[in-house]
Amino acid sequence: QVQLVESGGGLVQPGGSLRLSCAASGSIFRINAMGWYRQAPGKQRELVATITSGGKTNYADSVEGRFTISRDNAKNTVYLQMNSLKPEDTAVYYCNADARTIFSDYNTNYWGQGTQVTVSS
Repeated sequence: QVQLVESGGGLVQPGGSLRLSCAASGSIFRINAMGWYRQAPGKQRELVATITSGGKTNYADSVEGRFTISRDNAKNTVYLQMNSLKPEDTAVYYCNADARTIFSDYNTNYWGQGTQVTVSS
């Protein structure tokens, strides 16, 4: 199994910044793509940003230019730097990883428990 633990959420004023972290642990053989998703109250979970093991990134249009995803492969950790935050960014942010354990021959999708981000004055 692979465990994903997020940190860094909280309350921030509009225009402010937050940095989310997600550390993967467990019986990891390889982590492929990692990413961040979010779910606002009453809405479906949506993609925020993804990053491949080689560093190729992809962003939702709503966060392009404001958010930056990065990863440290040596630490099995992915980050999300969020700048110029807006009230509509308020959501629970979930870490996601496509990974293979040392006990498996195939990849599995894993999710973190989520961290709340609230943008409000």
